[in-house]
Amino acid sequence: MSAEDATSPSAARVGDFADNHRLIILSAFALVIGVISTAGAMMLLAAIRLFTNLFFFQSVSLAARSPAHHHLGPIVILVPAIGGLIVGFMARFGSDKIRGHGIPEALEAILFGKSRMSPKVAILKPLSSGIVIGSGGPFGAEGPIIMTGGAAASLLAQAFHLTAAERKALLVAGACAGMTAVFGTPLAAVLLAVELLLFELRPRSLLPVALSCAVAAFLRPLWSGSGPLFPMQTSEVTVVAMFSCCVAGLASGAVSALMTYLLYRVEDGFQRLPIHWMWWPAIGGVFVGVGGYLQPRAFGVGYDVIGDLLQNHLVLSAALSLLLVKLCIWAVALGSGTSGGVLAPLLMIGAGVGTVLAPWLPGGSPQLWALVCMAAILGGTMRAPLTAVVFAFGLTHDVNAILPTLLSCAIAYGFTVMVMRRSILTEKIARRGRHVFREYGVDPLERHFVGEVMTREVICVAASERITDVKSRYFGANQRHRAYPVVDGQRLIGMLDRELLIGVPADQLDGPVAQLPLWQTAVALPTDTCRIAALRLASQSVERLPVLENSASRRVVGIVSYQDLLKPAWVMHEEEQQRERTLSFG
Repeated sequence: MSAEDATSPSAARVGDFADNHRLIILSAFALVIGVISTAGAMMLLAAIRLFTNLFFFQSVSLAARSPAHHHLGPIVILVPAIGGLIVGFMARFGSDKIRGHGIPEALEAILFGKSRMSPKVAILKPLSSGIVIGSGGPFGAEGPIIMTGGAAASLLAQAFHLTAAERKALLVAGACAGMTAVFGTPLAAVLLAVELLLFELRPRSLLPVALSCAVAAFLRPLWSGSGPLFPMQTSEVTVVAMFSCCVAGLASGAVSALMTYLLYRVEDGFQRLPIHWMWWPAIGGVFVGVGGYLQPRAFGVGYDVIGDLLQNHLVLSAALSLLLVKLCIWAVALGSGTSGGVLAPLLMIGAGVGTVLAPWLPGGSPQLWALVCMAAILGGTMRAPLTAVVFAFGLTHDVNAILPTLLSCAIAYGFTVMVMRRSILTEKIARRGRHVFREYGVDPLERHFVGEVMTREVICVAASERITDVKSRYFGANQRHRAYPVVDGQRLIGMLDRELLIGVPADQLDGPVAQLPLWQTAVALPTDTCRIAALRLASQSVERLPVLENSASRRVVGIVSYQDLLKPAWVMHEEEQQRERTLSFG
C-alpha cells in the first residue's frame, strides 16, 4: 500500500461505525432493563388473569381461566362495557396516552418526543390494559407491555445524563424485551426493533436491544415454562405449495388492508359522536359484549383459541364465525380508543383466515396454512415481513413452515405496500399531523467526504489588510459571501462577517483586520464525512465552514457550504431516477 493510500480518508479515519465509546454504559442499562421488562410482563399477565376472574367468575384468583367458560348468560354483554367505562375515566383523569394499542404511541415518543415517557403511562398503561382485556376486550398483552417496557426504560434513562438517541435505544430495548417476555421470541423482537422501532441500524441501538431481549428470554422460563408458545410440526411442503403460498399471501394482504381500513373507518365514526371520548370505550364495550355473547371464544386474549386454530381443532363453520366476530369486535373496540394490543388479535384472525382457506390450498396440511396466513397477516398489517417470518418460527419451532411463510409474508407485504399508503401503526400517527417515513438507506452524506465536495478556490482575507479596504472590497455592492476566512499567511485565525464591521470607530478603520474580535467557527477536514460537516454547520448556525489541511498547520484548503453538501444528494437522485442501458456488445 502506498503512503498516499494509507493516509486516505477510507484508510486512516473512517471505520464501519461511528464512535461507540458509550456502548458499555448502554449495555449495562440494557441488562437491567431486560429484568425490569420481564417483571412488567409478569405483572401485566397476572393482572389480566386477576381481572378475568373478577369480571367473569366473581373470584379473586390468579388462575388462568378463559372468559369463554363464564356462566353469566346475557348479562355478560355489560362486562366489557364496565371495563371500557373504567378505562375511559382513567384516560380522562389520568393520562390519555394510555388509549390505543401502544406501538404508535411508542413510535411517536421515539420520533417526536425525544424518547421521553411519563411515570403515569408506565403505571396506568398495564393497569388499564389488564382491566380491558380482563373484562373481555379482544386484545393481546403484547402492545401494552411494549408500551410499558418502553416507558420503564425511558424513565430509567431520564434519571441519568443520556442523550435522546441513547434514550431511544433503551426505550426500544425495554419494549422488545417485554415482547420477548410475553411470547418467548427474542430474535423476532430484535427484528421488530430493526423493522419498526429503531429507525436506524447502529451498534449503539442494536446491541442494547439484543441484550435486553436475551435477558428476557433467559428469565421467561422461570415463570412461564420453556419451549414455544404454540408447538407444532407440519410435514414437508411440495412444489404445488408455492402456488398456494401466493394465494395465501394475496388473501392475507387483502385482509390486512381490510382490517386497517375498517379500524380507521370505525375510529372516524366515533369521532363524529356528539359525546366526550371518555365514553367511547364503554360504547365499544357493549358491541364487544354482544359479539362475545354470540361467540364466547372471541373474548379476551385467546391464546388457547390461536392454538386450536393452528392445530386444526375447529370445524370450518366455527372458525369462520369466530373470524368474523373477532374481526368486528376488535375493530370497534380499538376504534373506540380503549387500551389493548394488536398482535394477539392479528394472530387469531390470521390463523382463522388460514383455517378457512385450507380446504382449497393444496401442497400442505391445514395446520400449515393457518400458520402461514397468521404470519402473512401480521407481516402485511404491520409492514414487518421479516419479523413475521421469524415470529412464526419462534412461536411454533416449525422448520418446515419457514419457506412457505417467507413467500406468503413477502407477497402480503408487497400487496399492502402497493395498495396502502400507511400501515395500521403509522396511520394513527399521520392522523395527528405527523409523518413517518419507513424507507431506510445509507445517508448519502456518509458516503462522501468533504474533500470531494468542497470549493477549492477560496476567497480569504489577509489579516494585515486595512479594515476600510476590506469593507469596500468584500462587503460592498458586489459582496459574494456572508463570511470570509481571515488568514495570517495561510493559517486560519478566524472568520469575518459584516456584523463585525458595523460600529467600528472611524479612527480604527485604517487598522488591520486582525485587531477585530473575529469569531471562531468550527472547521472541517478533507477527510471528514459530509455528514460531520453538516452537523457542524447546523450546530454553529452558519452557512460555510473553512476546510483545513490538518489541525496542526491550520492551512485553509477549501470551503464547504450548504450548497456543496447538496452534491451527494444529486448523486443519489441520479442513482434513483436516471434510467440507462449500460450493457454493450460492441
